[in-house]
Amino acid sequence: MRIDLIAENADLFVTGISMTLKLTVMSLAIGMAIALPVAVLRGMRLPVVDKVLRGYIFAFRGTPMLVQTYLIYYGLAQFEFVRDSVFWAVLKSPFNCALIAFSLNTAAYTAEILRGALEATPKGEIEAAEAIGLSPLQVLRRITIPGAFRRALPQYGNEVILMLHGSTVASVITIQDILGAGRTLNGKYYLAYEGLVTAALLYLALTLLIAAAFGLGGRKWLAHLRPAATR
Repeated sequence: MRIDLIAENADLFVTGISMTLKLTVMSLAIGMAIALPVAVLRGMRLPVVDKVLRGYIFAFRGTPMLVQTYLIYYGLAQFEFVRDSVFWAVLKSPFNCALIAFSLNTAAYTAEILRGALEATPKGEIEAAEAIGLSPLQVLRRITIPGAFRRALPQYGNEVILMLHGSTVASVITIQDILGAGRTLNGKYYLAYEGLVTAALLYLALTLLIAAAFGLGGRKWLAHLRPAATR
């Protein structure tokens, strides 16, 4: 194990960590902005809208993120009208293509997580809110959505970790993330595994931090759901 070469190229991995976190955080933020209205609309069960949203969710949950990224980055560039359009300024960038693919992917999963949490809202909470005169929109904004976020926290924590791991797809379209940094190190010095082992350890460390953060959040915001003896 060439620790000396890993240390000499620490800046490579620092850049990779920065890119991985940037891509993951931005994807999760955009994905949540998409997922929340999708989940609410899915709960309303509007005939045409529901079918369109179910199709979107099925397509992005049913296909690998690698394929989705390839189709956006390599596939759209094959069409001349895309290259001649105003969207080409965005789509010619590997980072933007990865961001679009990752955001749409995580939005599909998050929408289903939130939809389940919204539908799990106790009827008594809604009836109590209506009894004090809250409008349906106020009930949604003050009761249903905040409660759904709390209930969805454990499942969403898993989605964040999966999104972090899934971000390794970015390295196949020339983005220098953590995995890309490891592959670069191996290629530069003709190494077998040092770069990949280092990348794996970095992903493990980030996963532990995320799990710990969601664990603390769960103990704080979900304490009322645990039996009194375990609080």
